[in-house]
Formats: sequence, C-alpha cells, structure tokens
Amino acid sequence: MDLKKFSVISVLLLSSLACNLTSSGVVTPTPENTEPEPTTAPNEITATKPATSSDVPAIANCPIFPADNYWNTPIDSLPVHPQSDAWIDSIGRDVEFHMDFGSGEYEGGLLGIPYEIVSGSTVAKYDPEFYYPEESDPGPYPIPDNPGIEAGGDHHVLVVDTDTCTLYEIFDASFDNGQWFGGSGAIFDLSSNGLRPDTWTSADAAGLPILPGLVRYDEIAAGEIRHALRFTVEETAGYIWPARHQTADPQDGIPPMGAWFRLKADFDISGFPAEMQVILQAMKTYGIILADNGSNWYVSGAPDERWDNDMLHLLDVLTGNDFEAVDASALIVDKDSGEVK
Repeated sequence: MDLKKFSVISVLLLSSLACNLTSSGVVTPTPENTEPEPTTAPNEITATKPATSSDVPAIANCPIFPADNYWNTPIDSLPVHPQSDAWIDSIGRDVEFHMDFGSGEYEGGLLGIPYEIVSGSTVAKYDPEFYYPEESDPGPYPIPDNPGIEAGGDHHVLVVDTDTCTLYEIFDASFDNGQWFGGSGAIFDLSSNGLRPDTWTSADAAGLPILPGLVRYDEIAAGEIRHALRFTVEETAGYIWPARHQTADPQDGIPPMGAWFRLKADFDISGFPAEMQVILQAMKTYGIILADNGSNWYVSGAPDERWDNDMLHLLDVLTGNDFEAVDASALIVDKDSGEVK
C-alpha cells in the first residue's frame, strides 16, 4: 500500500464518531487530522493464513462444493491475464470498492443477500413460474414461510436444503396467492463440480451460484474465508470459464462474465482491523469473480447484525488500481466442469 492510502486508513479508523449516512444506508467515517490509536478488534478476531487442509467452506452439515471446485481454489500464484489493464480501465481504475452488505436495514430492506437453511422435508415445496423457463430448473423448490428476499432490483431467494445438501436459487422472486414466481431459477448439488449447461443463466447473469461467493460473518468470526468472492460491474461482454452465460457479445477491453481478479500481493493489509484483514486476505488468495451486472466493484455478502458498518467502510479505500485480473485457464480440467487441476 502507498503512504497516501495508509494515511487514509489510519485517519478513518479514528473517525467513526464523526460520520455521515451514505445512500447505501451504512455509515461513512469523516476524516480528521489526528493520529490513530492502536486497533483492538472485537472478540479478539485474528486474520489467519490460507488453509492448507482439505477442509472446504460449509453451511450446517453441507460442503459448499468440493475442495477442488473453482470457488475454493487459491489463485494467488496464477499469471496476470493479458487483458488485465484493459478490463480494470473499463471498470474504473480509480473507482472505489464497496462492500455491498452490512447490519441493519436501508429503506426497509436488509443490507446484502440473505439465505435460508432448511430441512427440506419440513417445509413446503413449490414449482415457481419463471419468465425464463427455458434456462431454469423447474423444481420443486423447498421455500420456508416468509424467506429472506434480497432488497433492491434482483430480489434473490437462496435456500440450502440440509437433507440433501442442495442449493436452490431464484432471481426476481415474488409470492402471490400461494404461488412463487421468478425470472429464473437454478438448483445446485453442493457435492458436485457440475456447471450449468453452456449458455444458460442461473439466478445470476453469469450462470454461477450466488451463495458460494458471499462474505458471511461466521467466516470473519472463524478468522478465515476459504473461497472466492462475488462482485458486480456495470458493463460486461461475453463470458469465460467458469461462467456460462453472457448479457452482451464479447468485446475487446470489456471484462467478460467469469473474469477473475485478485488484490495485488504487495497491498499492505496490516493497518486494517483484523476482521477486515480476513476479507482482504481472501481477495489476495482466492480473488473475486465477476458474476453479475451491477454497480462497479460491488462485493457481495450476507446481511448480519454483527457487521460493523463503519468498519466495512474502511475498505472503501480499495480501488481498481489495487487489483489485477488473473488467467485461470490453466485450472480447467473440462470446460463443462467446475473441477480444477
């Protein structure tokens, strides 16, 4: 990290008492010309080195895909992609990152993408009516009463059935008169490396599952994130592995769905609170995967009342210039599989 960024971080750490509410519904610190006090993270959370065991991310009793799945694969040693500079210029080299999740609500909606954990045998099952049925899995989908629905335009519903370790995801979900509706739906076997059929969407524009790329607070409490993170940009063109779907034809200089980026190795994370170091280390080790059209450099996570919104805003100092795209082609075992070499 350069000295300018380090001073910004140091100032922000002391300024949470003088803050202004941003349009995202979380709090942005106001800088002051003071020297920082030593940071002590709540609950003594400490950032750890990447896992060397075969353990994989899990929810309840279910793995979030196999250990050799692309979501769970370190990419810190992969070469820089030849299009890295052009893609970063397209998204915004000086554009700030935003952690698109947090605690509390904004305009009546939770901050982030919620998910439900259910025993499928105990909840009602539905066959949603999709307006993209040709690229949707018909179901049935186990959906509990009053599930969490993402606020804003996408209205995602995510459900993990712990009976079968199956992930169900719906885009633009709504419920009316006993019937669920949606734009598209996708079902994933969490023990499999299978991808969507080529050219198919999912509940995400890239045709990827959403849940594996979310930042979850339980991972922060554990001191480690062992998977890549989901993020969005405004303009994409084409798609590359592991993505399966595009929203615009390929175009030189515009990042495709599935483009993979990482925080540069020489970015100094030591001045951040330990909780934020967990996120930053994941960005270095596992990277961030372009999964949907949305605001530039918005990183996805699940809402949780334990998030400190002021602390999350410390990551606003990240910009596109701190990242580089990686060439993941050497990982591919089969272009129709999520397994990596």
